[in-house]
Amino acid sequence: MDGKMSWAVADAVDYKGFPADRSKTGGWVPAALVLGIEICERLSTMGIGVNLVTYLIGTMHLSSATSANIVTDFMGTSFLLCLLGGFLADSFLGRYKTIGIFAFIQTLGTGMLAIVTKLQQLRPPHCHSGNSCEKANGFQMGILYIALYIIALGTGGLKSSVSGFGTDQFDEKDEKEKTQMTYFFHRFFFFISIGTFMAVTVLVYIQDEVGRSWAYGICSVSMFTAILIFLSGTKKYRYKKSMGSPIVHIFQVLVAAFRKRNLDLPHNIALLYEDTPEPSRIYHTNKFPFLDKAAIVTNEDFENNGNLGPNPWKVCSVTRVEETKMMASILPIWATTIIFWTTYAQMITFSVEQASTMERTIGGFQIPAGSLTVFFVAAILITLAIYDRFIMPFWKKWKGKPGFTNLQRVGIGLVLSTLGMVAAAIVEKKRLSVAKSVGGENVSTLPLTVFVLIPQFFLVGSGEAFIYAGQLDFFITQSPKGMKTMSTGLFLTTLSLGFFISSFLVMIVKAVTVTNGGDGWLADNINHGRLDLFYALLATLCAINFVAYLVCALWYKPRNNKSAAFEMENTTAHEDRC
Repeated sequence: MDGKMSWAVADAVDYKGFPADRSKTGGWVPAALVLGIEICERLSTMGIGVNLVTYLIGTMHLSSATSANIVTDFMGTSFLLCLLGGFLADSFLGRYKTIGIFAFIQTLGTGMLAIVTKLQQLRPPHCHSGNSCEKANGFQMGILYIALYIIALGTGGLKSSVSGFGTDQFDEKDEKEKTQMTYFFHRFFFFISIGTFMAVTVLVYIQDEVGRSWAYGICSVSMFTAILIFLSGTKKYRYKKSMGSPIVHIFQVLVAAFRKRNLDLPHNIALLYEDTPEPSRIYHTNKFPFLDKAAIVTNEDFENNGNLGPNPWKVCSVTRVEETKMMASILPIWATTIIFWTTYAQMITFSVEQASTMERTIGGFQIPAGSLTVFFVAAILITLAIYDRFIMPFWKKWKGKPGFTNLQRVGIGLVLSTLGMVAAAIVEKKRLSVAKSVGGENVSTLPLTVFVLIPQFFLVGSGEAFIYAGQLDFFITQSPKGMKTMSTGLFLTTLSLGFFISSFLVMIVKAVTVTNGGDGWLADNINHGRLDLFYALLATLCAINFVAYLVCALWYKPRNNKSAAFEMENTTAHEDRC
């Protein structure tokens, strides 16, 4: 029996609920099956997001500002729903069922979008002569919204669980599998980039030259195929038991602390309640002393709870209180990284609209406007390669460390995004001067090469390479073990809020700058507006945010609690990856 159990993974079970045999479950092959879902998710979400603004303007005849807001709201909702997916995975469904269910929902959504973009009844007629265009009516937009938000629900539901379920296939306590998990993260981020690359090149080309319904149909079929591949590994997967919803645990601490707000903390910290096994304990810290009151023990804490122990809504262990402190500590960093994703939103909205007005022909081939984001993806891949091959070895020789810390990487990303917005403002000023000189209202393509947009794509793309890896590493390594899915969801909410802030800024700027019947900064015709001033505003906000981030980063003190072995293990694995 002992020999058999030595092959078992301690905290994982197989599909029958028995202890998982490491020789028959988990490892590279099951983890690779999970990657197919992620590739197809990126193919669908980014393939829709980067080129949707041209469909809304050119086919649905909406204004540029309205179109940009529809795109950013769609993308923002997709990432916001990651919290829902994480909650369901932690509390009820588990990661496996969550991925399967929401991947199927996304399949239905992309299939519906393929039908919506095919039927003539669901889009307005073509523009008549004299620039008379009929906008899409409420029914047509309503059907389009339903398709988009079914896709958003599918994306959000599965996205927070994919990376976690992939890492579940490796045992962190086994050195060989721990190394394999590190390589899995390299492959995971690589496949994300491959999915994005295919979306902004092949899929956008199909949308523009063959038909959007064909492109979205490909997304639906590819996701359905990925689901079948994912399900084929059911007997080979390892399944981690749910530890309950971390959101509930956090609220329990907050409620218990509030109930005991009038009690005094004991002078001896050892008197605070603790029932966590020694290897998993997180020892007391002096941060947020108000929360410590949740661990004060009173006679009422054990009443009316039978033999189940203390009521968790009245008293919480020191470890659970410290977990809540850890999550509270990362919130300032979380808040100051949101603005980056607001600048990112411009790369798939206004920057694509800029490209649509410029010369995009190479020989006899015209580059689709949405495909300009390929420079964004290329910047990510090039930056990652330079960082891995040159910066990390140099830093290790000079500083004795394997690269920048996660907070340093985030800071570099914020600086690059600020420079990207400065470059975008300069290029747009040049584009507007060209439009004015040639009479932009009557010229469909300005005599200005689209490649002048490369600096803004490249700078913001390089910024994402630093900030995405830095954020993900920070949120996972500085969060408790049982809150890994939640911390991933929390990271993804920065993307969501960044898109929503972009929509909010567009709405405010449009309302404030349109006076006396003028066009304002964000005119329906981009050649009549002042998009350069909008970019300059974003650059200013980014600079202010960077100062705030520096203050928060200097305030934050990483946990180095040697008793919490899982923190050290996660840190090693994820810093190796990034």
